[in-house]
Amino acid sequence: MITVKLFAMLKDKAGTAEITLEERPATVKDLLAVIAGRYPALMDSLSCGRIMVSVNQEFVKPDAPLRDGDEVGLMPPFSGGQERQGVIRIQTEPFSLDAEVARVKKTSDSIGGIVTFLGTTRDISRGESVAKLEFEHYPGMAEKKLAEIRERAIKEYGVIDATIIHRVGTLPIGENIVLIVIAAVHRDEAFQACRFCIDELKRITPIWKKETTPDGVVWVEEHP
Repeated sequence: MITVKLFAMLKDKAGTAEITLEERPATVKDLLAVIAGRYPALMDSLSCGRIMVSVNQEFVKPDAPLRDGDEVGLMPPFSGGQERQGVIRIQTEPFSLDAEVARVKKTSDSIGGIVTFLGTTRDISRGESVAKLEFEHYPGMAEKKLAEIRERAIKEYGVIDATIIHRVGTLPIGENIVLIVIAAVHRDEAFQACRFCIDELKRITPIWKKETTPDGVVWVEEHP
């Protein structure tokens, strides 16, 4: 038995967030063919080459083999909880920038600079007015990817500490969405690590954004 989880626009098109297959396709490519056959509304999306696939919360290629009991995630491009050691969180409730900066400052007396990035909801996107935004994530895998980003930032840029928080759910205009706090000995590595974290978050973390506009709702795939 294979469990297939659908996210964002794929879930909307299929009309379900989860599919159970009694048969076991040999590879991911075979599985996509089975899903497309059962759900014609997904055929174009699954054949466009932009869908990302995970098996047991790890990204895989189309020729990856499948085994009984596998959990497969089908994900459109990313737009863009449970606490992990106090520095990685995905949550619905608001966060405090001051509180998070204060926590990071206590990490070490060697901190000489702290750089923050605060992402907020805005009322216009691609020239269209936006009334609200909704954020959806892949629980477990999203936290895992944020942890990987944090660990890479510390290792590759030599920073002292890093915090990454992302909110999900429905957010009105003017709300805080994402917070990155980087503490380092010097400012250069802090700035570089902060930019790395937000760019990688947008690139590899399974979080999607849906905008409500006067013309309807749109799942956002591009992220400048």
